[in-house]
Amino acid sequence: MSAVQITDNKRMLSRGGKPFFMLADTVWSVFSNASIEEWAQYLRYRKSQNFNTLQISILPVLHDASNTYTGLYPYELNEEGNWDFYRINDAFFDKAEAMVRMAYEMGFVPALALLWNNYVPGTWANKRVPEFTMPKDAVELYTAYAVNRFAAYHPMYYVSGDTAFENEEVNAYFYIAMKKLKELQPEALTALHPVGNFHELPELFMQSELLDLYIYQSGHRLEEQFGTYELAKSFRSKAIVRPIINAEPCYEGHGHGDRYGRFGAFDLRNAFWSSVLSGANAGFTYGAHGVWSWHKEGSDFTSESWSKIPFDRQTALRLQGAWDVGYAKWLFEQYRLHGIEPQQELLLTPYSSIRVAALPSLEKIVIYLPYSNHIVLDADFTAYEVTVITLEDRYVHVPDVTVAEGKTRIGMLPSQSDALIIATGRK
Repeated sequence: MSAVQITDNKRMLSRGGKPFFMLADTVWSVFSNASIEEWAQYLRYRKSQNFNTLQISILPVLHDASNTYTGLYPYELNEEGNWDFYRINDAFFDKAEAMVRMAYEMGFVPALALLWNNYVPGTWANKRVPEFTMPKDAVELYTAYAVNRFAAYHPMYYVSGDTAFENEEVNAYFYIAMKKLKELQPEALTALHPVGNFHELPELFMQSELLDLYIYQSGHRLEEQFGTYELAKSFRSKAIVRPIINAEPCYEGHGHGDRYGRFGAFDLRNAFWSSVLSGANAGFTYGAHGVWSWHKEGSDFTSESWSKIPFDRQTALRLQGAWDVGYAKWLFEQYRLHGIEPQQELLLTPYSSIRVAALPSLEKIVIYLPYSNHIVLDADFTAYEVTVITLEDRYVHVPDVTVAEGKTRIGMLPSQSDALIIATGRK
């Protein structure tokens, strides 16, 4: 199996010469928290749901974690019982490599977070666990070891994890890692995983040929879900064109920040289509609250006040939203939407949460409605065939379409489900 590559237009991804829409699941903590047997069960299930990529942190996520650690540490311990960042524990990486190999042989692309920010001094997460600070002169040693370990499985790399790029010293850590990574595996695609709603990358990285992808985190606050489309728009406007992916939307079952309730399947459908139709059309990442941290019922969790207690991993694995985003990927591929571009100017109905995109030829126009409503478009749909799919129940509707003075009105459906409207030009 070949590595994922960037297409000539710098907007999309390909694999083996074919368009590749990345649909990832988030399993940050599996190397440290999951058994091989649990992993095998998980892979079979997610494979059946149309996922093709897995986001994993190579080193354990420490500031935001479930207490389900399996006992292997990535480093040997020093005399004080702390990690010795100059002595890598091969046994930890033997297991991690076996897990990546299993996933790779099933067709998954590993998307590996190389250096989570809790290991970097000066970051917000390191302040919570300062005893796990990696010395700066150990970064290159660790990077070289990890990259050589996983090279055979053609991973993508998130060089940083949950990063706010607080100062030049923080940026220097990630730059050391990125430079060594590209030196050893130049064909591997790289990205920086920023903290929520962060969209202004430091110039050190923005201008660098070492950076391949824009990824963003639209976050876990209910009142900031506009980030799904606003962050896509922001990265779309950058002078340097790179593929864009929403790599951390709200997690299903996760709390709404430190208030309200939990995110559900609708929120993930909304995040998918709002992101993809607004410019993040290279891929999307799902997350289930309980799978990403590999939680087990009754275990402690470090971030209950922010996230709420996770579901047991087996319950979280079967939440409805994973099926819904798998179906969304299927629709995206069935209708061949890989080249879709934002076309928000076509929308005359004054609701910014309704998103519109089209192929450059306007052969297909796609509209996402997060709620039932009629819409008016600044386009003549006389020569189009219009289909509406309500996404909660997956019913297919033939809507009421009227055209007058070059504008099209699509009538309101008798359903409260969010919906996807697909207008295809007749030949």
